Amino acid sequence: MSQPAKLLIATAILAVVSVEFGLTQVSNDRDWEKAAGGKMAFEVASVRLNPGPLAPSNFRLSPDDAYANTGGLLNADSPLGNYIEFAYKILPTREQWEAMYAHLPKWITTANYEIHARAPIPNPSKDQMRLMMQSLLKERFGLIVHYETRATPVFEMSPSKPGKLGPKLHRHEDEPSCSVTAPPGAGLLGNTTPGGVALKGPDVYPATCGGVEARFEPHQMMLMGARDTTMDMIASSLQIGRLGRPIVNRTGLSGRYDFTLEWAPEPGTFKTGPGASPQETPASDPQSPTFMQAIEDQLGLKLKPGNAPLKVLTIDHVERPSEN
Repeated sequence: MSQPAKLLIATAILAVVSVEFGLTQVSNDRDWEKAAGGKMAFEVASVRLNPGPLAPSNFRLSPDDAYANTGGLLNADSPLGNYIEFAYKILPTREQWEAMYAHLPKWITTANYEIHARAPIPNPSKDQMRLMMQSLLKERFGLIVHYETRATPVFEMSPSKPGKLGPKLHRHEDEPSCSVTAPPGAGLLGNTTPGGVALKGPDVYPATCGGVEARFEPHQMMLMGARDTTMDMIASSLQIGRLGRPIVNRTGLSGRYDFTLEWAPEPGTFKTGPGASPQETPASDPQSPTFMQAIEDQLGLKLKPGNAPLKVLTIDHVERPSEN
């Protein structure tokens, strides 16, 4: 995938409806690997270069918790860079993405590879599938990586007012359960679920739990949200605003949360239709909130510039795979 295409998936919105986040920033927390088992491998896997258009994966190769249990099967079609980011559960800012791949061959982010694999257990978690992907990348692509701790300019995310959440940030237990889902747009149209549960915008966007999604609203407003997610994932997802620094969670808040965030993106930030260039993005209402204003007014959070030691994933070696 080219860098412009990568940015459209990771930090911008394709004009159609919603997108998923996919990352190369690095987290200081690798406890998820130990919790998932430490090391796992697929029972069988095939890798094939695909010169044609991308085929959809059977679950999202994203750093969030959005996951469709596939009975241990993985069917994916993506550039190697996306597989690396999925395997190590990372999400980069644009600057991090450029630094990570600058010294590597272009095919890593442009050539699409189909991977079909089967896990040795019937119902692996998404994190267990990540561990299996790590093993596959090492075996088939010769991938060797290491982590470096670097002092990094960041934004520290903390509550604007201690002990108080913003009007569009709620503890998940106080919101509809994940069993309450809605078809796309239902929250905006005021529909109800088949069981008669009323659906309202912030309560049902996104339609399902686990993933962070974003889409254009009327008047060139951007809507982003998640249900049943963590403060760490909220911090990572806010890189969609292209602030130039990774955002680290300093809220001290544990548990799971639902949120929505609506703001007016700057002209030229996102594409608005097939073939559109960033310069074609219309201006929003000047009275609409900016990204930073929305974070504080709607989520009750503030971003303060600072520095933090971050573990950075560095790729030491990678090679084209032999197909089978």
